[in-house]
Amino acid sequence: MLKTIFVVAGSLLFANAIHAQELDPVTQWATIAEYEYPLATNISYQRANNVDLKLDVITAGPRSIVRPTLIYFHGGGWLEGSKDGALLYLLPYLARGMNAVNVEYRMAPESLAPAAIEDARCALHWVFDHAHEYGFDTSKIVVSGHSAGGHLALMTGMLTPAAGFDNECRRLTEDWRGNTIEDVKVAAIINFFGPTDVPKLLEGPVARNFAIRWLGDQPNRMEVARRASPVNYIRSDLPPILSIMGDKDPIVAYSQGVSLHEALDRAGVPNRLLTIRGGGHGSTPPFDWTREQNLQAQAAVFSFLESHGVLPIQNVK
Repeated sequence: MLKTIFVVAGSLLFANAIHAQELDPVTQWATIAEYEYPLATNISYQRANNVDLKLDVITAGPRSIVRPTLIYFHGGGWLEGSKDGALLYLLPYLARGMNAVNVEYRMAPESLAPAAIEDARCALHWVFDHAHEYGFDTSKIVVSGHSAGGHLALMTGMLTPAAGFDNECRRLTEDWRGNTIEDVKVAAIINFFGPTDVPKLLEGPVARNFAIRWLGDQPNRMEVARRASPVNYIRSDLPPILSIMGDKDPIVAYSQGVSLHEALDRAGVPNRLLTIRGGGHGSTPPFDWTREQNLQAQAAVFSFLESHGVLPIQNVK
């Protein structure tokens, strides 16, 4: 009898120990990702100004499985910041089963506009060229970024080779695409408070030093600024575009997001402008977003991607 009691008690203790070792869903996902998500860092995707430009790739599981893929551009006014400092922005997308490509690009003052746009376009071509190797679903490519990165996401997703920014992009082989530059299309653009009309940042009461430094003293500065402005590339066949902006943004005026949204509406482009009421430039004081506002923004991103068929609809209880 006593032996039976000890056996039963031991079994209960073992069962409780196993139960105590179970992980909550968030920690469980993080543990699986740490063990199962391949990470490739500092891959050279382009060479410019005698410098190798790098990107990182994180695949949400085996690379043999094709998945929707995020291409992300960091912010910093085209002057500062790094892909390494933006790594955590990728986490929500990885958690939804997307691959992620984290891109560096040339910045001022060493490389003036439009160098960053050229690099962003070349990163997009690299993703298409290496889709089979990493499991990128080229029918479900999403470009995104914050601030200057949002601007680059817009330009990357809105441009065609005819705009002239793709001419120096590296190719797999000289004759792989013949004598033409293939048009590569994204499935959606997610713009977090990126500039949309660059000339307005160069002069007058809303001039911004970071934009002035990015354009520099080029003799054709205003023409370069116009070529670097998403509002000048609006047409009816653009991919769906979601812009998220605070209406008290002290760095990139909220009106820039409104102007883009209205122009896209006139052209019949599927788009949405999500306004963060009372919010400024993301986490930048004095009107930095609250945790709730940031969660609202990310929920809107996934709802937008679901509504346009990039991600399967997820029922959240």
